[in-house]
Amino acid sequence: MSFGNLYFVFGFLPVSLLLYFIAPRRIKNVVLLLCSLVFFAWGEPTYLLLLALSVGFNYFTGRELALLLRAEKKGAARFVLTCSVILNLLLLCFFKYGAELLGGRALPMPIGISFFTFSLLAFLFDIYRGRAPAAKNIIDFGLYVTFFPKLVSGPIVRYAEMEAQLREHPFSWEKFGGGARQFLIGLAKKVLIANTLGTTFYALSALPVTSLSAAGAWLCAISYSLMLYFDFGGYSDMAIGLAGMFGFALEKNFDYPYLSGTVAEFWRRWHISLGTWFREYVYIPLGGSRCGSLRTALNLMVVWLLTGIWHGTGASFLLWGVYYGVLLVLEKLILRRVLNKVPDAVRHVLTLLCVVIGWVFFFSPSPQAAFAMLGRMFGTGKLIDTAAKYYWSAAWRVILLAVFGCLPVGARFGRSLLRRGRAWIPLSIVYYAVLLLLCIAGMMNDTYSAFLYFQF
Repeated sequence: MSFGNLYFVFGFLPVSLLLYFIAPRRIKNVVLLLCSLVFFAWGEPTYLLLLALSVGFNYFTGRELALLLRAEKKGAARFVLTCSVILNLLLLCFFKYGAELLGGRALPMPIGISFFTFSLLAFLFDIYRGRAPAAKNIIDFGLYVTFFPKLVSGPIVRYAEMEAQLREHPFSWEKFGGGARQFLIGLAKKVLIANTLGTTFYALSALPVTSLSAAGAWLCAISYSLMLYFDFGGYSDMAIGLAGMFGFALEKNFDYPYLSGTVAEFWRRWHISLGTWFREYVYIPLGGSRCGSLRTALNLMVVWLLTGIWHGTGASFLLWGVYYGVLLVLEKLILRRVLNKVPDAVRHVLTLLCVVIGWVFFFSPSPQAAFAMLGRMFGTGKLIDTAAKYYWSAAWRVILLAVFGCLPVGARFGRSLLRRGRAWIPLSIVYYAVLLLLCIAGMMNDTYSAFLYFQF
């Protein structure tokens, strides 16, 4: 089930909210857990047992780890941790990569398996390191894993960050209102901007690369870059907003990444929870940047190769990971002093150029297709043709709107209105009502509605 469709907005969500609010306090988590399981089963009910077994296995593994560490049996705890990590990764790899690696027919992938697997691994690592307690209540732990706002595409929330909220997440109208506003803004990003840009991108990417002019190829790459941000950023806003409506606070997952002045800054602002996960559980354990330049370069390449593999085993994903690994090594170890002397505006343009090129590798079905697209972008064909003029004339307004949405100006203006007092409340109500009506119209007419990150 997608957050961006009418069944969710006018069916599942209001029913879940009603059941949650009328439930006695002691069973509210039970109600949320059942709602989350229904949400999961809506997509692939045959995997409910698999999800339950995964939750149970990791719950009892966490308890066993805590007991072994309390008894100072560090070697046994390390063995239990290693075995449990391997089993979790084998399950993930079987569904995500098994058919592709073995040449067989692809199995339907359990929704959110990449995200809840990384949450479970973080839970086990943090217990072993003493950064989080073992879960005591299996209902609360099951809710942590399956909580439907974050189940499908994150944010990846560590158990230590959510444990206290699982025990106590009191309702307040302020939280509910703030969550509803953020959900609606995320819905607008997805339905009104990402889906509209998707129409342009999919039309251009369906054409033979050799038929594209430079203007057409650039429009294809720019449309995808903006579409992906508003698609995934919109989803993250919706997830955080939904959590707020139920009394939970999740950390932001995007922080205006297209304002970045370096590639490293871009990845600190984009998909923050995934970047944090790889930094905390891969990069730092490998030694981070503490072991000399050569080892730092190797650690960065390992992290980005794994990041590419996490998105898929296709050669274009691997190339995308290598591309960013090389860029970050150059930026961190070789060009740092030079870049510090470059004017901010120039660094910003160079960063955007590198990011758009990176997305070409990301969306292309093969390295050959990626290089063919880049060739068109940088002048191996016509500069502009009739098709490019047509698509630019159709898309330039939404691109301007998307560029404005990449800036914090609109959000600051909205927050300033809310702080102006009661006199501005009617205007705020009208604004969000109009936004909702536009989203409803968009959802009724959508031919493209699935979130891009559902495939990961």
